[in-house]
Amino acid sequence: MAGRYFDDLKVGDRFLHDIRRTVTETDNLLLTTLTHNPQPLHLDAAYAAGTEFGRVVVNGLFTFSLMVGLSVGDTTLGTLVANLGYDAVVMPKPVFIGDTLRSETTVVETRESRSRPDAGIVVFEHRAVNQRDEIVCSCRRTALLQKRAA
Repeated sequence: MAGRYFDDLKVGDRFLHDIRRTVTETDNLLLTTLTHNPQPLHLDAAYAAGTEFGRVVVNGLFTFSLMVGLSVGDTTLGTLVANLGYDAVVMPKPVFIGDTLRSETTVVETRESRSRPDAGIVVFEHRAVNQRDEIVCSCRRTALLQKRAA
């Protein structure tokens, strides 16, 4: 699975990424503890049971990272120069242990790089969707991608 070069992408291109992932308790626990996040909503089942969710909610940074990671093979694998930023990150629905997530991407902007003639800038809109077809996370990722060699 090779990523796309700047020249290969145009506004409106849409990718439905094949890889899906069922979120496990270990996923949530590792990300939450590796980042020193003491939020009991992510770590304490007894506490979480008393919230409006009634159970542990998966750390949103895991959901965000998985969403972007699932997209890499179809978008930037081997062609990325740098991620320039992530904007408009929203998490409209919670993710729970056992949810299966997939990712979708749309190209929303392309432009030439002013400082790098061998690269261009692409803005991707990523969406993570659960098994109930609910969007659980979305963002815009701005990436600097290689152009094809002339």
